Amino acid sequence: MLIKAENLSKVYGSGANKVTALHRANLEIAEGDFISIMGPSGSGKSTLLHLLSGLDFPTEGRLSYDGQDIYQLKDRELSAFRRRRIGFIFQQFNLLPVLTARENILMPLLLDKKQEDRAYLEELAGMLGIHDRLTHLPHELSGGQQQRVAIARALIAGPDVIFADEPTGNLDSKSGEEVMKMLEGIRRKMGKTLVVITHDSRIAQMAERRLVIMDGVVSEEAAKTGKEAVRS
Repeated sequence: MLIKAENLSKVYGSGANKVTALHRANLEIAEGDFISIMGPSGSGKSTLLHLLSGLDFPTEGRLSYDGQDIYQLKDRELSAFRRRRIGFIFQQFNLLPVLTARENILMPLLLDKKQEDRAYLEELAGMLGIHDRLTHLPHELSGGQQQRVAIARALIAGPDVIFADEPTGNLDSKSGEEVMKMLEGIRRKMGKTLVVITHDSRIAQMAERRLVIMDGVVSEEAAKTGKEAVRS
């Protein structure tokens, strides 16, 4: 799957109140990429992620998945596209408090009227270390466990790409690092594409491609050579 953004821009307001959150971003995301996006607060990181994932519409520009401009889809078609091909992980875990971990994970399948694949759920739970927590309610889980449940929920429908917005922001450094290592391991094993917004430079350095956004302008850090990687 190839994701291609062409001259993607987002402007809020007009006149004296005009704010350019994203300015003519051009970007290609290939199948299996692991990309991090860094930038100061208000730089446009979340705006970029929301546009790339179809959660918001641009002021101008084009975004295609395998050549299909997703902004040309009708609302119902776009919602179905997101449910089936895109997984989301957020800083807030967004788990429903009255549902068990298992029920929270399966929610995307229920919304899409799909049957549970028990073997796949067991595989995810095992890789994320939550196999013995599936019957627990969210308040009975630690922050790290809740985020692992959220990751399983993002993966349960078998999406092509995972977008994660500050996925370790509510975790301590140890739990955050553990969660990211698990997510990266799953990405490699399952061949998923992963795009992560983070303020943590250590997490950003885990990515194979690193984007920086300042005042709505996106640039990509040059890949390190072998010698540079060793020195760093």
